[in-house]
Amino acid sequence: MTDPRSLLYRSGLLTPDDAQRITRDALQNCDDGELYLQFIASESFGFDDGRLKTADYSRDAGFGLRGVSGEMTGFAHANEISAAAIARAGETLKLLDPAKGQPAPPPRNNNRHLYTDASPLDAVPFEAKVKLLETIDAAARGRDSRVAQVSASLAASWSVVEIVRADGFVGHDVRPLVRLNVSIVAEQDGRRETGSFGIGGRRLYDDLFSPETWNRAIDEALAQALVNLESVAAPAGEMTVLLGPGWPGVLLHEAVGHGLEGDFNRKGTSAFSGRIGQRVAAAGVTVVDDGSIPGRRGSLTIDDEGTPTQENVLIEDGILKGYIQDRLNARLMGVAPTGNGRRESYAHAPMPRMTNTFMRSGNDDPAELLSRIKNGIFAKSFGGGQVDITSGKFVFSCTEAYLVENGKLGAPIKGATLIGDGPTVLTRVTGIGNDLALDEGVGVCGKGGQSVPAGVGQPTLLVEGLTVGGTG
Repeated sequence: MTDPRSLLYRSGLLTPDDAQRITRDALQNCDDGELYLQFIASESFGFDDGRLKTADYSRDAGFGLRGVSGEMTGFAHANEISAAAIARAGETLKLLDPAKGQPAPPPRNNNRHLYTDASPLDAVPFEAKVKLLETIDAAARGRDSRVAQVSASLAASWSVVEIVRADGFVGHDVRPLVRLNVSIVAEQDGRRETGSFGIGGRRLYDDLFSPETWNRAIDEALAQALVNLESVAAPAGEMTVLLGPGWPGVLLHEAVGHGLEGDFNRKGTSAFSGRIGQRVAAAGVTVVDDGSIPGRRGSLTIDDEGTPTQENVLIEDGILKGYIQDRLNARLMGVAPTGNGRRESYAHAPMPRMTNTFMRSGNDDPAELLSRIKNGIFAKSFGGGQVDITSGKFVFSCTEAYLVENGKLGAPIKGATLIGDGPTVLTRVTGIGNDLALDEGVGVCGKGGQSVPAGVGQPTLLVEGLTVGGTG
């Protein structure tokens, strides 16, 4: 196999020696910074209304040159990898005030290889990808007479990155990413409801083409759609909520995770600012961000500054232990980077971002947690959500939820939203299941106009006094 890194230098207009020389010259008066080179190929296929609606394929390459001096950042990028273009970008960094301290040390070299270097795009013929979506469409329509519409999509990307620093450090990573999504609309007596399911990760297409995988995707999406056909109006008010395991961890990601990112805490704008060592959650609540789990969607062998990813315990048994850090905020706060400097592409500067964020298991039996509820709801799956970082206030919509009465699951409900604030919710956790699950690998995290793949997870959680916005 050809060295993937050769794709970064194939124009012949830049050599590895050029990259190091120009970076050294451009960053000589900076505290920190790097040259970030990237080649990325991506594809996506969308099958809807019984036919292939979209088939996109793209290739892109470019660089981002960043210099950091104190709190100031200079950044320039271009989609041309050449010595001349990078040297021109270096002129931008002359606008920065010269650094007054010692340059920041290079990242440590103790990363582990977490995924294959092979490209998912080349391993499967175009015809086979279309055939898979056709097969899913036909199988879903044949599964139940109430299926009115089926949408299926397949997507993959393959990214080669190299990080070059003025101190001679060179790091590189080759990142595959795949995803399969199935959405089904079911209709009964003039009523239509939707169910969806997705799966993916940093791997090849192999398991997505397995009948076991795509049949499960159909079954999960269809089951959700059929449940929602039976749903009644959601109640409203403050009540006990049981959150399911796995994907509902997206609430933790939004309501708590963003508030634990270093930039917000350095600036004092997070609800968690200045609270290291304090109790911020109920006993038993341990929240972790770990970008070093093999094959997960949010995992990275190294982050986009060259720092190896690692397990970071953010909250332990209810006590705030630390924040998620990139290099800039870690340096200014006097702590070590945590491997969370991430960027959407070469055209973006890095910032502290989550990788795979989850709550660890407790000791409670999920069935016993359900039995404790006199009147409340069970939220099995979520759609979109929004959070205000400063206050921690969030709003989340449930895509599958049920009434709970006297410890038993009741009717499915429609239109339920969960309203609250992250710091308060963590203190109201009264039961933590022993069934930690990570999501299936479809999460996308947005921040500052940038989107990156991310993972979430949690065990079943019992939360007292959460506000439910309903329709009934």
